[in-house]
Amino acid sequence: MQSVLAKSKCLVVKVGSSLVTNEGQGLDTHAIAQWADQIARLKIMGKQVVLVSSGAIAEGMQRLGWTKRPKAVHELQAAAAVGQMGLVQVYETCFRKHGLHTAQILLTHEDLADRKRYLNARSTLRTLLALNVIPIINENDTVVTDEIKFGDNDTLAALVTNLIEADALVIMTDQKGLYSADPRNDPNATLIQAGRAGDAALETMAGGAGSAIGRGGMLTKVLAAKRAGRSGAHTVIAWGREPEVLVRLAAGECIGTQLIADEANKIAARKKWLADHLQVRGRLMLDAGAVRALQEEGKSLLPIGVHDLSGEFERGEVVTCLDPAGREIARGLINYTSEETRKILKQASSEIEAILGYVDESELIHRDSLVLL
Repeated sequence: MQSVLAKSKCLVVKVGSSLVTNEGQGLDTHAIAQWADQIARLKIMGKQVVLVSSGAIAEGMQRLGWTKRPKAVHELQAAAAVGQMGLVQVYETCFRKHGLHTAQILLTHEDLADRKRYLNARSTLRTLLALNVIPIINENDTVVTDEIKFGDNDTLAALVTNLIEADALVIMTDQKGLYSADPRNDPNATLIQAGRAGDAALETMAGGAGSAIGRGGMLTKVLAAKRAGRSGAHTVIAWGREPEVLVRLAAGECIGTQLIADEANKIAARKKWLADHLQVRGRLMLDAGAVRALQEEGKSLLPIGVHDLSGEFERGEVVTCLDPAGREIARGLINYTSEETRKILKQASSEIEAILGYVDESELIHRDSLVLL
């Protein structure tokens, strides 16, 4: 089996906090220099690379002399502000030795949730890549709040992968890859060398929290692979301290765990944005007939198929659709406000005008603005 990176032209590489900061002891400049050297060699091989790097909060904690990760948002923001300075300085210095320019990009969920800002972010990243610049991305922890945070940089890396339509996502972590069980607790755990992105069985294997320094665990990486797979991107989870790991992967060697995406199920750019819109404004409860119409017949969602709703939303906002068992099956841009929807749910489209006095659309969500999950 050949590594998926061998034929990939555009890569997103994510490096975790424990690797960047040597388990919280401060920025590991030697390791960062080695990754910069490998990425420079990938550039020579004709590959475009976007780097998603954790480490700002961990570095800030070290600079401030904090041994325990704070819980207060303002303290986390302060640590991020202090640590981000050191993080970008080291990356800039290491890449400059190879004649490469870097660009710092800090994102919040709102940047990708807003359609206009989403497109602006994509244009900026594509322009930087065309200019042979290495974009270095991190979550903007200095302004992030619980309502807008990605939660971990694995999710952020997957969203960036979809944003620029990269061919592959490489998640470098402090584990050799995905194991059948937690190798720290189970001596019989075996490395999963290959799997399918989105396989529910992998999520069960990957349960558990991350390190004391980082926020993610193996589960967030498996879920990131699932998310990246929606745009046809494959994922590799590998040990970040494996010698020459990126260069060897790019040369075709299989290292760590490969999670292969079903390229036949690529979602169009607009629908990728809908699927990855993490903040939905409302929930629609569908009956069995509506679920069948969406999943099997590819139809739009009509008000007659919705029996209940929750949340407050405006026309054009993203809502999630639940089947009778409460499972999320789709997301989409709704054509009516929550107040209007409450009045017309369970009614035929022909009754909308009589109930509201006007008709915006005959559908609650048009199929072109709806994505199945």
